[in-house]
Amino acid sequence: MEIHQLSAKYGWYWIANGFHMFRKAPMIWVLVCFTLLLIAMTLALIPILGQFVFTLISPVFLAGIMIGCREQEQGRQLEMVHLFIAFKTNVASLVTVGGIYLIGQVLIIGLVMMIGGSQMTDMLLYGKRVDENELITVMDNMLTASLVALLLSIPLMMAAWFSPLLVVFHNLQPIPAMKKSFFACLKNIIPFQLYGLLLIIFTIFALMPYGVGLVILIPTIFASIYVSYKNIFLGEEVNISEEHLPKTDYQQANWSNEPREAEPSHKEENAAKRKQSDIPVENNQNSPLAAEGDVVECDQCKILIPKEEAIRFHGRFFCSDEHFQQYQDNLDAETKK
Repeated sequence: MEIHQLSAKYGWYWIANGFHMFRKAPMIWVLVCFTLLLIAMTLALIPILGQFVFTLISPVFLAGIMIGCREQEQGRQLEMVHLFIAFKTNVASLVTVGGIYLIGQVLIIGLVMMIGGSQMTDMLLYGKRVDENELITVMDNMLTASLVALLLSIPLMMAAWFSPLLVVFHNLQPIPAMKKSFFACLKNIIPFQLYGLLLIIFTIFALMPYGVGLVILIPTIFASIYVSYKNIFLGEEVNISEEHLPKTDYQQANWSNEPREAEPSHKEENAAKRKQSDIPVENNQNSPLAAEGDVVECDQCKILIPKEEAIRFHGRFFCSDEHFQQYQDNLDAETKK
């Protein structure tokens, strides 16, 4: 899997195309993000433990939303079930990613408290007052601690940024996924700088009218993660600028680089399906699977995957060796019966 290096302009394209995906189904996007926020707020009511639990399972939610993004791009509907769909597959690897990220956060917080000293900790946690002389020392320590936290948090975030997508779409293990995510962000540090700067600016504007703008910004950020994944790892652009780039029809978006032919009418399509109903999948090059841009469904976990990456066996497709082995085991068990 190649990591593509992109120019700075993609920092804007990710946000623009993310907003384009949100605009195609705004109500369901808002509902999905509101549900995720409600889960986070509910877990936050549990002191300390609730935040730890949400950090652990947040990659699972993110992976589910990314599966929904892929479904939406392929012309299907984003649904509420996508928020929880990743709990059915790769959940152990996704939780491991969350655990590594949580351990990194705890270590960074511990280091910040050590640098800031007990006075800074007492002032921040317990509201302890200090005199002017001590305040200068505390502020110096706080500035140093903040810089250290920033320098360590950025690499940790880079390692976790694409990890859920690499786990759920490419079946990578947590450590290799986090390594590849880190180097992908590092290789594209320039567009990510523009991306981060634009998000800061948009966040400021979104917070101005009582935070109402976050209703649009948060779904846009989630969708932009998927767009950036496609650009960097698949080398596929999702264009929206009509002035400089060809218009993208997300109803026809697919995982193939080959141009799509004109879509047949409903009558022609139904007639073709009736003619092909008795033809085996392996010998039918015009089957619905081929018409969907060489995207197939795993027979075990039902996740959509590019056809060229799937394991094929007697007209069935599998996303990984593990799921193929499970199918063979089930087949052997039925044969013995």
